[in-house]
Amino acid sequence: MEKTLLILKPDAFKRNLVGEIIKRIEMKGFKIVNMKFEFLSREKAEKFYEVHKGKNFFDDLINFMISGPILTIELEGENAIFLLRKLIGATKPEEREMGSIRGYLTIGLTEDLVHASDSKENYEFERNVIFEG
Repeated sequence: MEKTLLILKPDAFKRNLVGEIIKRIEMKGFKIVNMKFEFLSREKAEKFYEVHKGKNFFDDLINFMISGPILTIELEGENAIFLLRKLIGATKPEEREMGSIRGYLTIGLTEDLVHASDSKENYEFERNVIFEG
């Protein structure tokens, strides 16, 4: 079994889609093993997204992520990282499949409802920032 992280971003709360997203995750067969509801501090958001520091969208991303609550869910399942990424859909709007969470429910690029770890290394880093940091 593999573990991964899913973050429901502030727009998931603003648009009342938290239950819908969790329902889709559970319907796919993922097991929820840990959850944390919080309002990110600027420092924690910057640490979490430090890989994007210096990019033109960094400040907008940080401001968005601290604009409301987030829910981080640690999930477990077979091939969890790949399958969750497939379920949530691509980051770029033009590449999102309509059946994915982002393809069906999101409107824009930055406000795309969810974040999911893209590798085991990033899962470990992200988990540490959220649950241990």
